[in-house]
Amino acid sequence: MTGFTRLAGLDQVPEALKGAMVAIGNFDGCHRGHQHVFMALKARARELGVPALVLTFEPHPRDVFAPEPFMFRLTYADQKARLAEALGLDGIVVMPFSREFSQIEAEDFVTRFLVDALAVKGVEVGADFHFGYQRKGTPDFLRDAGARHGFGVDILDMLDEGDDHISSSRIRTALGEGDVTGASQLLGYHWFLGGTVVKGDQRGRELGFPTANIASPTGFGLLQGVYAVRVRLGDRLLDGVASYGKPMFNNERPPFETWIFDFDEQIYGQYLEVALLGHVRGQLKFKGLDELIAAVNRDATQARKHLQLAVPVSELDKKLKFFR
Repeated sequence: MTGFTRLAGLDQVPEALKGAMVAIGNFDGCHRGHQHVFMALKARARELGVPALVLTFEPHPRDVFAPEPFMFRLTYADQKARLAEALGLDGIVVMPFSREFSQIEAEDFVTRFLVDALAVKGVEVGADFHFGYQRKGTPDFLRDAGARHGFGVDILDMLDEGDDHISSSRIRTALGEGDVTGASQLLGYHWFLGGTVVKGDQRGRELGFPTANIASPTGFGLLQGVYAVRVRLGDRLLDGVASYGKPMFNNERPPFETWIFDFDEQIYGQYLEVALLGHVRGQLKFKGLDELIAAVNRDATQARKHLQLAVPVSELDKKLKFFR
């Protein structure tokens, strides 16, 4: 098939996607461990001459069962789709996850979604994958179900880095400590966030460095501080310095603020993506505005140095178009 297809659920699956090889999971971050599954999926799909499809869930199940969303999400549906397409897969299905959805028995999940809706040729999952009511759908259950329903199941071991598995939680911890380099190595690309530019308090503009602000989601766990960033705005690639946290002002759920260098356009309401290419410093308090302005100018100088030295983590960085 040609092009990339994104589906919200499995109510109307195009014929071109039926009979696909499917990878199933939450895939938060689409990190190197997930990419290990995706590459096996793609190889098997090409061997069989069928599409390679990702089946994932939104919101994250942990947020559904919490009193309010709390997880530091590495990737939402838009970012997962971007990554799946950049990795050369044919499509992604984003299944709406709810308490009602969680009550579906594992066997019913297999029959309704994998057999009836998708007519899968085969399934690729990681060794830690579980599904269905009370997570009774173990990898072994899925393998047995595949044998009964006529599709193959490959269960892949988790990928190690150092003395532990590559995992979304390791990456959250790294970003929570401002370790952009460590997070990028585990991800296989520079971590990025996306969002619509919203109006802030205009304080940056008044001080001489207007910022493009993205609302930070609930549970956003990035270390408050200053980062060297690359911005994708439409087809344009722009450099800048970003700050998360406002210790001198209202610091309750602050926005993610990016000062784009050599840029003076009104872009409220436009969607942009911001990739973290380096950590400049942690968040500081200043005695006054003059001290703050001086610090921002120093930060910009340091950010430019980071950006000059930045290189892609892998070819995926280039495919995501954060590097020229």
